[in-house]
Amino acid sequence: MTDDSTTDFFAPVRGSLAGIIALSVVGAASSVVPFIAIVELARILLPAASGEPIDEARAWTVVIVAVAALVVAVSCAFLSGLISHLADAELQVSLRRRIIRHLQQLPLGWFGRRSSGSVRKLVESDVTALHQLVAHSIQDVLTAVTVPVVSLVYLFATQWQMAVAALVPLLGVAVCYPLMMRGAGEKYQQYDEATQSLSGATVEFVQGIAVVKRFGQLGRSHRRYRDATKRYVHFVDEWTRETAIAFTVVELICSPVTALLILLSAGAWLVSAGLATPIDILPGVVLGLGLTAPFIKLGASGQFLRNAAKARRALSAFFALPPVSQPVEPQTTEGADVAFDDVSFSYDGEHRVLHDVAAACAPGTVTALVGTSGSGKSTFAKLVPRYYDVDAGRVAIGGVDVRDLRSRELYRDVGFVFQDVQVLRASLRENIRLSRPDATDAEVEQAARAAQIHDRILRFERGYDAVLGDDANLSGGEAQRVTIARALLADAPVLVLDEATAFADPDSEAAIQKALSTLAADRTVLVIAHRLHTITGADQILVLDAGRIVERGTHAELVAANGRFARMWAEYQSNHARTLPEGAAR
Repeated sequence: MTDDSTTDFFAPVRGSLAGIIALSVVGAASSVVPFIAIVELARILLPAASGEPIDEARAWTVVIVAVAALVVAVSCAFLSGLISHLADAELQVSLRRRIIRHLQQLPLGWFGRRSSGSVRKLVESDVTALHQLVAHSIQDVLTAVTVPVVSLVYLFATQWQMAVAALVPLLGVAVCYPLMMRGAGEKYQQYDEATQSLSGATVEFVQGIAVVKRFGQLGRSHRRYRDATKRYVHFVDEWTRETAIAFTVVELICSPVTALLILLSAGAWLVSAGLATPIDILPGVVLGLGLTAPFIKLGASGQFLRNAAKARRALSAFFALPPVSQPVEPQTTEGADVAFDDVSFSYDGEHRVLHDVAAACAPGTVTALVGTSGSGKSTFAKLVPRYYDVDAGRVAIGGVDVRDLRSRELYRDVGFVFQDVQVLRASLRENIRLSRPDATDAEVEQAARAAQIHDRILRFERGYDAVLGDDANLSGGEAQRVTIARALLADAPVLVLDEATAFADPDSEAAIQKALSTLAADRTVLVIAHRLHTITGADQILVLDAGRIVERGTHAELVAANGRFARMWAEYQSNHARTLPEGAAR
């Protein structure tokens, strides 16, 4: 099920949000009462200086009301802050669980087109960015509205001229702020781009500094970082200059000193004109000073609110991604043969990557896919485990369309090992056991032995309990053998293999090849071949070009046909004559 409405974000904390709103309004209104009490006490006590009697009962009533309002204001602020932070924690947990559930439902191809950093941004950065909305912004906004409204209502009820004077700074902000924020949308976008560029250049420079120093290219590598820094500084400097005057004006208008000068000037004029007494202007002076402070606090939260709004849009777009479809009437495979029936596929719905591809992979055979970069061989292989769904035709296992299999059954039938090794910061035992969480320790060890990684694991002090990144560090080839052990433990009858030795070091290649031989035994194997000498014994080789199968046959048949594969083989022999295993070049 997909989630289309962003309002669902707050469904788990909707009751808490109502409580936060109520407490914030009551607390903000109560915080004004003590200032009103000061004015009323002044009205009661100041006449005593001229000998008039004091209404003690009324004075004590005002004091009691002020103290009670202060207690209410502090209590509401405390409870509102407590509830808002508890609600924020609940929302973050709810969203992270929802993200994980949605990630589990997305097609595997979605992950292949994105880095782990983009997924981490969703789970961590974007969810955390919503903290400001729930934990702080509701209180800030309601305070910024309630305090001025309550103050102005009282002022208009007691001395409307001072109420008008108190509005002058707010009207000044209302005029200047739009001028200051003119074109801000485009500027914020440019700021984000400059920040991302600087971040990317910094990471690239730091990660590659050892290599570039070794080869004497430090200046060239540093240039991109330096240029990105200059662009960022230039942009920020230019934007600051453009908004400096308006920003300074807004700060001056919102300053308590400015508000005090305006209020005192208005009060002095009213008293001198005989329109008010000194006690009449006191409410305006006391309450008018507190009107601009909430707006200043709200303005300071603008960047946090913008980040939260961006995070909300990103999460909305993520939850709108359609999950991989599940069959209404799921079926079960009978056999391990794989068939491609007139398959066509495109990533964007317009530009086809595969065109009417047809192929059959018999149980217990090895089918190799070869072709130049961009020929479609990786896409072809990834259709079997439903990294993507075909636009036309079908991919079938045991006579059943993969779209008619539940995901659990599909991954029980199909195992895959690709070049981009994925290991977790967990024990080696748990890394291997990922494919079968209920596997015994003996079964894990057996898979590791077959994958040629058992002896290496035992060299760690904690052996299989060693945690990657803490107690254990593996080379690329060693990590690849851990993923092969994982695939062996799954024991799936169909295997999709992106030749794992393509970038392996010479010491690891032999061990990986031996492990792969064990893995491929008695399985239907579809292998993407980069090193042609590794597939000379394949049962069939499919040669792809521009998304079409242009040749098929055994190695000997294709070489004898003197076609595209024969030319690829001759070129491969020429380029790798010194490194080919004995007999492979014959």
